[in-house]
Amino acid sequence: MITRLTPQDASFYRLESSTNPIHIGSLAIVRNIEPDSPSGEPVLDYDRLVDLVEARLALVPRYRRKVREIPFALGRPVWVEDNQFDITYHVRRSALPTPGTDEQLHELVARLASRPLDQTRPLWEMYLIEGLSEGRCAIFTKTHSALVDGDTALEIGHVILDSGPSPRELADDAWFAPREPNEVELLVGALTHLAAQPREALEVARHASGHAFAVIGAAGRAVDSVVSAVRAATTGAPDSPLNARTSRNRRFDVVRTDLEDYRRIRERFDCSINDVILAVVSGALRDWLLSRGEALTESTTLRAVVPMSVYIEGAQGDRLKPASEVSSFLIDLPVGEPNPVMRLSHIAHATEANGRHHRGVRARTLVHLAGFAPASLHAMSVRAASTFAEHTFNLVITNAPGPQTPMFIGGARMLEMYPVSPLLRNQASSIGITSYDGRVFYGLNADRDAMADIGVLAASVRDSMEEMLGACV
Repeated sequence: MITRLTPQDASFYRLESSTNPIHIGSLAIVRNIEPDSPSGEPVLDYDRLVDLVEARLALVPRYRRKVREIPFALGRPVWVEDNQFDITYHVRRSALPTPGTDEQLHELVARLASRPLDQTRPLWEMYLIEGLSEGRCAIFTKTHSALVDGDTALEIGHVILDSGPSPRELADDAWFAPREPNEVELLVGALTHLAAQPREALEVARHASGHAFAVIGAAGRAVDSVVSAVRAATTGAPDSPLNARTSRNRRFDVVRTDLEDYRRIRERFDCSINDVILAVVSGALRDWLLSRGEALTESTTLRAVVPMSVYIEGAQGDRLKPASEVSSFLIDLPVGEPNPVMRLSHIAHATEANGRHHRGVRARTLVHLAGFAPASLHAMSVRAASTFAEHTFNLVITNAPGPQTPMFIGGARMLEMYPVSPLLRNQASSIGITSYDGRVFYGLNADRDAMADIGVLAASVRDSMEEMLGACV
């Protein structure tokens, strides 16, 4: 099967550079050896993971397809079935020296996230990382942003999740390796397509004559809402150490917090959970800037692009679920404000104003299969953020709800889940946030040189949370 990349898929495919791998990452920590297991045998091993992934590939058919360029650049690249698809190339295994620490895991994830994907094969990899302490293992997945659009193409990490320890049965996958098209067939197909699409043919002609490849057509309401926000942004982002020339190498750190704490703050100050999360991040960024000796005044801000999913509370406030819409907007985080309550108030007013002026977009992946799809939602958020001119914001913060009940991978219970969002051009850090099973998990991805102190930011998130809780008294 041959399908043409959408304009946005194509722009993402071409956006990647040697210093900016554009792949979405996801890190799941699972309990692989039960404490009361008499044999001490792991629940999930490499062979079982390979079998599980292979059985679920029918749910994400793009994961067997690779990108082929059209000869002479006559049109957008196409997805073609990889007739030499090798599941064991994509599902890999690694191990930490037993007993592996969380710090060693984060260093390994940073190194894996630094490596570009092989563009001659389907654009994804999955790693089973064994040897973690306390009978745990980790699964790290990275997928090129061109592959996951959060709508018709989902991220593989969530389709291997099950709501119980017994993996659900699926119909047998009848996939077979077809013959790949040759260069002549690709060229003929592209010319036929252009003949039926004169507007696109004009864009290709412009590209061939030296103009930049234009992103044409409607790329979806999500992008439309972001583009309108860009037009509304009349000033650039403040100067910040968050904007710096980056290398390919990364650092990664995490923060674990309790969802109930966010609910407590929300109820005390009559705001949304999203507002509380942004206030916590603002306080953390403030402390991090002060640790670097940055001069702050009460009016100092950092501008974030926040393509954020909207949380809805149940009637009794005891249940968290995602809304059916996602909003994208720029927001100035009041990092100069020393009072945490005032920071929260500024943010609540800003998000309310943005809610009135920016329409949401449907997110059909919010409920899919056995649970929600946070990795796919993070992919949507990064796509939206990439449409902003780089000088208009300092960092990207993505927030996506996950399932609030325990989930399992091949029978092993998932304990934690962290997004690993890519860095956009001249962005020293990205912050991804996911809620799961009563907790809120932060994944902090950063450039290895520009953000050598990413651990300070992680500690500052915890301190900022304590400061907000103290304000509730």
